[in-house]
Amino acid sequence: MRDGAINATKETDATKETGEAGEEGILVDPPAAAEQAGLVYVSDEEPGIRRRKSGKGFAFRKPDGTPLKDKAELDRIKSLAIPPAYTDVWICADPDGHIQATGRDDRGRKQYRYHPRWREVRDSTKYERMLEFGRALPAIRERIATDMAKRGLPRAKVLATVVHLLENTLIRIGNTTYSKENKSFGLTTLQDRHVEVDGGKLRFQFKGKSGKVWNLQIKDRRIARIVKSCQDVPGQHLFQYLDDEGQRHGVTSQDVNDYLREISGRDFSAKDFRTWAGTVLAAMALAEFESFDTQAAAKRNLRAAIERVSARLGNTPAICRKCYIHPHVLDSYIEGDLATQLKDRIEDDLRSELDALKPEEAAVLAFLHRRLTRDAA
Repeated sequence: MRDGAINATKETDATKETGEAGEEGILVDPPAAAEQAGLVYVSDEEPGIRRRKSGKGFAFRKPDGTPLKDKAELDRIKSLAIPPAYTDVWICADPDGHIQATGRDDRGRKQYRYHPRWREVRDSTKYERMLEFGRALPAIRERIATDMAKRGLPRAKVLATVVHLLENTLIRIGNTTYSKENKSFGLTTLQDRHVEVDGGKLRFQFKGKSGKVWNLQIKDRRIARIVKSCQDVPGQHLFQYLDDEGQRHGVTSQDVNDYLREISGRDFSAKDFRTWAGTVLAAMALAEFESFDTQAAAKRNLRAAIERVSARLGNTPAICRKCYIHPHVLDSYIEGDLATQLKDRIEDDLRSELDALKPEEAAVLAFLHRRLTRDAA
């Protein structure tokens, strides 16, 4: 194998490799990302190596049906750590394929094993997007406010309301398939019973991903009125919109991501809001700590900040650190200059965008701009 151990990850059929975002997906151009990583963009619909049960272990056959005996190839397959319980296993014949293997778990869901360089490029692209996302936020918020002021319950109004709640509550967007399989909910899969409206107050109570129980209250008369109108629409699905003929349609995560692309002109997804929030929250939490004298103290502070952010996002600290906080924030804190950089002068070329953001968001956006500009130099 050319690049060390393959990282294990999983992705539902809803996201696959189309560039569309599922509940937690990100939007990039997959062939371009593969090329950037020096990899070959592949599909498990192409001929590949197949795994077959043989005694207490497995035998492998090449795409032409002949037994695979090459030790280097067998070692590569072993390093993929494909669970024995997986069925319909496909293994890429090319060591540089961006997908190295797929298989079905015991619940019939397709799982993926990716090349490590693919994960590195995807993660890098995700975080580089934060600068673009932060600069686009003022225009996105302005459009959301405009759409929420529309009469009735048209598509744009209901989707704008969902995105507003996504940003202000950080509840996951949800996914119909995941909801059915796991009996848990996100914004787009909430039912009427999960929200109680009392005047201008809303109380959300439901079980989210990984069994997290959400019990939060917000005060917003405008949102309360819209949610109450949604509850008055027949059916259990909370967020439904009415088309020009008066037909009702339940909102899906794909609807939300399509709406975000429409109003921003960019390939943003629902997850970008949570990644942006996680990055800003982490930066502000770390900036509150006094200067540290030792690396041990710095790591303790880092751990405490990540735990605080993970509680807000509803993730484990490990997932929060890996997926929702820009690594530049954490690196800069360990280097001892995060607080100083957050207070530095705002560059003139960013001033117009920053003036429309919250102060803490402006500080983080300016910080990311400096760091990414420095790294690119």
